[in-house]
Amino acid sequence: MSDHHHEHDHDGDEHGHRHYDTPGSRRARSPLEVRAMALEAALVEKGVVKTDAIDAFTDALEHRFGPHHGARVVARAWTDPDFRQRLLDDGNAACAELGIGGVEGHIRVVENTDEVHNLVVCTLCSCYPWPLLGLPPIWYKSFPYRARAVAEPRAVLQEFGVELGDDVRVRVWDSSSEVRYFVLPARPEGTDDLSEDELTPLIDRNAMIGTGLVAAP
Repeated sequence: MSDHHHEHDHDGDEHGHRHYDTPGSRRARSPLEVRAMALEAALVEKGVVKTDAIDAFTDALEHRFGPHHGARVVARAWTDPDFRQRLLDDGNAACAELGIGGVEGHIRVVENTDEVHNLVVCTLCSCYPWPLLGLPPIWYKSFPYRARAVAEPRAVLQEFGVELGDDVRVRVWDSSSEVRYFVLPARPEGTDDLSEDELTPLIDRNAMIGTGLVAAP
């Protein structure tokens, strides 16, 4: 199975356009969100689906899937070198050790270091490790992100507030139905005395996609 990634050592083209939702461009509900809410209301009114079923599905997404699971994986890898190696060798098996399953395809874990920063995209659609990260954010599915993450990754990262030195290489990994990429972010300095449970809340979804960094508390 081949790995699909695009590597950019230096990308000096910077654009200030914000075509998708980033922390610097919050907005009201999108037309798609409004449409989804209207569709839900219509289906409930016609008796096609019950609100209890919708609530159960939402609860499953929030608890069975979600970035809190990915954060557990990262925190364990930071505090357990043996688990970290198993995670890098076989992401699916390592996640199963923590009771996290249901991932479609192979989980390939890529690790951020002082020399390399990894960024995940799905250029064809929105392949994504749901059990580890929950529902993909709107910007991840948008065409501008899917195109620009490959063409100008440093500019995209800057819009998310990620500033990297010129000596840091950016590797862009293209997820597919066969391989879902997951970023193991770098552990922030000054957290050596924190336990796994204390580290977990520091880790958010963007850091595991590569559009964010984990900051010390």
